[in-house]
Parts: sequence; C-alpha cells; structure tokens
Amino acid sequence: MASFAVACRMSARLAARKVQQDAATRGFRTSAAALAAQNFTMPALSPTMTEGNIAAWRVKEGDKFSAGDVLLEIETDKATMDVEAQEDGILMKVMQADGSKGVQVGTRIAVIAEEGDDIASLQIPAEENSPAAQSAQTPSPQSPPGELQSAAPSAPAAAPTPAPGAKTFKQTYPLYPSVAQLIKQHGIDKAAVSSITPTGPGGRLLKGDVLAFLGKINAATPSTISARFNKASHLDLSNIKVAAQKPAPKQAKPAPPPPPPAPAKSLVSLPVSLVAVIEAQAKIQKTLGIFLPLSTFVARAADVANDALPLPAGYQPTADELFNQVLGLDKVGAAPAGSRGAYVPQIAALPPAGAVVVGPKKAAKKVDILDVLAAAPRKPAAVKKTAVVPGASAAGPNLFSLRVPKAEERRAQVFLERVKVVLENEPGRLVL
Repeated sequence: MASFAVACRMSARLAARKVQQDAATRGFRTSAAALAAQNFTMPALSPTMTEGNIAAWRVKEGDKFSAGDVLLEIETDKATMDVEAQEDGILMKVMQADGSKGVQVGTRIAVIAEEGDDIASLQIPAEENSPAAQSAQTPSPQSPPGELQSAAPSAPAAAPTPAPGAKTFKQTYPLYPSVAQLIKQHGIDKAAVSSITPTGPGGRLLKGDVLAFLGKINAATPSTISARFNKASHLDLSNIKVAAQKPAPKQAKPAPPPPPPAPAKSLVSLPVSLVAVIEAQAKIQKTLGIFLPLSTFVARAADVANDALPLPAGYQPTADELFNQVLGLDKVGAAPAGSRGAYVPQIAALPPAGAVVVGPKKAAKKVDILDVLAAAPRKPAAVKKTAVVPGASAAGPNLFSLRVPKAEERRAQVFLERVKVVLENEPGRLVL
C-alpha cells in the first residue's frame, strides 16, 4: 500500500504541474480570476493504469482541504487507493460523482480553486480533452489577425542515436513488457537498444536503463541502484570474528547408586536332643578306644541332610539342566528331585523349665596383701570331660536354627528335620 500511495502522490503532483503548463500554453486571458480555477483530472496511480472507478469523494463541493488530506478513493482492477491533495485549496465543482465507472486517465473529474478565492466569481475552465478545447487550439482562418492563438502541440523529441564506435551490449530477449513498451513509444531501433547498458539481474535491460538513455532520469541512477542491490545480496563476513570457545562447565560426579536392599530373611529353628549321640559316643570310646567329639556327629549329620534338598521358590535352572531339557535327557532315567544345599546350623542350648533362679549377688571376696605375696595354691589335676559343641547341652534339648531368605524357608525346614532324624534316631551310621 505504501508504494501505491507514493505513486498516487506523484501522479497528482504531475497532473497539477501539467494543468499549469497547459494554462500557460493556451494563451493569455483577460480575467485574472479565471486562472485560479483548475481542472483536476483522473490521476494514473500505476504505470499501467488507463482507467479507474471513483469509489467515493471524501471532500464535498465548497469544502476547503489542506495538503495531505484525502480527496477521494479510486478503484482499479488491482486495489482501492486514496488520492491526497498536494496543496491547500477548495473543491469548487465535482464533475464525476461517486460510483463513476471507467473514467479514463487524464479526464477531468473535478475543478479546484486556490485557498482564499471566491468560488462564486470564478469561471469553470474548459476541459482540455473536450472537442471545444481541441478546436480552440486549432488555428481558424476566420480568426482576427491580432488575436493570439494557442501554440500547436510540439512533436515528441526524437530518440537519441548511438555515437559511432560506441560500446554495444548483447541484450537478453524477450525484453520485459515495460521495457518493450517504452522502446516502442519512443521509436528506439534495435541498434540503439544494443548500446543501452543493462543493469538488471542476469544482464537484463530494465526500464530505468531506457529512461536514463532517453535522458528522463540521471544517467548514473541505474548503476547506483544496481550496485546497492548487488552489495545487499552478498553477505559481508570480513568483520565477523570467531568467538573463543568457552571451557565446558565441570560436571559433578554422579553419586554412586545406593546398594540394593538386602532380601528379608526368616529364622527357621527346630529342637534337637543329643542324648542318643552321647550314648553312641561313649559306646565307640569303650569298644574302639576312639573319642569322637560331638562336633563330628553334627558336621556329618549336616552333610547327610544337605543332599538332594527341595528346590527353592523361583529356582532358575542351570545351563546344563537347560541343555538336558532341550535334548530330552531329563526324561531319561530318574532326574534329581532337588539340589545339594550348603547349610550349617546354629546351635544353642535351651534352658530347662524352672532352671532360671534370680537371687542376691554374692559379695566380692576381699583380696589380702598376704594372699598376693603368698604362693598360689596348686590346682588339682584337671579331670577330662566330654567335649561338646560350643553352645550345646548334653543333658537337655538344643535349638538348631538357620536364617535364610523367605524363598528357602521350606528347603531349610527339610534340612533341619533330616538333621533331627539322624542325630536322635541313628547317630551310629555317621561313623560307619
């Protein structure tokens, strides 16, 4: 919209200048007030615009306006644009009302006057493109010799011709439509076109190049614009410096993961009597003269009880067992119903009922200096006693216990029951 607004202002400004020039070329008038009223024509809002529609007037007849005020809205086949006033003035007469369609560019659409003029005393000038205006500009044989006639329209200037030996350029065809139309309007031949310096992308000829060749604009303008666009299209990296690489921040060592919680364990216990074991011990010592401690009987009983224990809950077969299952060897013959254990029972003596007596503590014996200086009394020879398992009792029952995971409770219970059977019923088989 910004580009359309700029084009609108330029077209309106050019139209105002053209009105002043035409007024000067038509001749002198006897009324000075008539010069204040000017025709306001349909502006060209784009280079390709030939006609437009008047959507609405923003200023009414007789109203004053200032430079920059929107006079009317014009519709084209592309957009709707506002026409702004270039100078202060008064809208004297509207010639093309709201909704007018197909108004040609250059056709009078209103009459404006200068600020401070009395529009009631002003004359409406004739339309420039009307038949009356054209006939007035044509010399008439009946005109008085002394009357000043309007000047004949000047012929368009001839297109410049290239100088001999001038540098030629190979133009890229087809030309842009705006360039081809401009060349056709000014009658530029192909030889002259070859002498125009192209500044467009890819060496193409632009409209500005032709205008500079015709002298309509400054000759250095196309090259200046082309240089600016070429500079903007390339990224200048000469002033860019590579930043120094920052050291990576030191990361704290992650804390070691906490150890997995120990599986919960259960206490499995069973009372076992060692009376039969002591009898077998005495019988072996009497007949063979060999003393076997109770720890030997307990160790051999544990070894017998650890054989072929039931599998624990969630048991994972070994590689050999899986291989035998794949080959079907587990179904040939009697497969082991369990696995060997490695349990060692903990033994503690159970106190007999009523054996615990709580009484007054004995007073500590006072030590006399004479007892210290005197020789220590000679102790009688030690009587050899029957060796037992530490913590076990030969007279009363003993508590055999194991602390195992919950999944092995059944397995530990079977182990203790086997130990109990061997030690209480048949301890003699442990020494055979």
